[in-house]
Amino acid sequence: MVSAVFHAPPEPVVAPITMKKVAASAHPASAGGQKHLEKPGRDWAALSRGFWLAVLPPLCGLGLLVAVWAAVSATTGGSIPGPRETWAQAVEVFSNPFYRNGPNDQGVGWNVLMSLQRVAIGFGLAALVGIPAGFVIGRFNFLSRMFNPLISLLRPVSPLAWLPIGLLVFKGANPAAIWTIFICSIWPMVINTAVGVQRVPQDYMNVARVLNLSEWKIATKILFPAVLPYMLTGVRLAVGTAWLVIVAAEMLTGGVGIGFWVWDEWNNLNVKNILIAIFVIGIVGLVLEYALVKLATAFTFEEVKS
Repeated sequence: MVSAVFHAPPEPVVAPITMKKVAASAHPASAGGQKHLEKPGRDWAALSRGFWLAVLPPLCGLGLLVAVWAAVSATTGGSIPGPRETWAQAVEVFSNPFYRNGPNDQGVGWNVLMSLQRVAIGFGLAALVGIPAGFVIGRFNFLSRMFNPLISLLRPVSPLAWLPIGLLVFKGANPAAIWTIFICSIWPMVINTAVGVQRVPQDYMNVARVLNLSEWKIATKILFPAVLPYMLTGVRLAVGTAWLVIVAAEMLTGGVGIGFWVWDEWNNLNVKNILIAIFVIGIVGLVLEYALVKLATAFTFEEVKS
């Protein structure tokens, strides 16, 4: 009886282990605590690495371009201005890009705007004609076989070959340049739209026949959503072609425009401004391409995003 009263029951073995687990989980140096504390550091390292991977390669490419440019300038005895001289000239040119001293003496800003206006008109007309034509050619097999030889024949023709036809027909330099843009930028839109229509799954068309849909509903409800990625690819290619064509056309037609500005600076033997114009043409083309890419990705098609 006495031993039964004074001897306490043995402590359970589980209690110390449980307390250790609780203490370990509450301790900031535990595995979970370390993971929680190290996560912000890991995220910062990943963000920093992603930033440098996005920024460093383009900077290296630009650095290589400047180095090659400086080497070429040094080997030609300064006949081609180097980066430093061209940069100083660019600061002077862009300090007042919208001056006007006469019809043939205007700032680079007016020349770029005039070229963009011609590109917008010619490209817009090409889109109004080319995209519906691509739908029709891709939709009907007879028309596809009818127009494929004509497109294959006319598409490789140089823009400079179309320009005299425009001058002969329209009797003016500005409409001739717009005509040249139109005829050269229409083919990518026609071809890509027609290919997109031809690649629409046949099951979609079978469902349309079963439902007895009209041709308008087939075009708007079935073909247009499926063809949109191809169509936007054609638009991107066409706007790049239009921007290339306008420079060559303006060199020959004269007036106001970035192409005419290049030719006029060559006649004045101002090579620095020619190099500046090359960069301006490239930057404007890059901005147009970027804007169309953003427009394409806004439609959330995986083919467009890739």
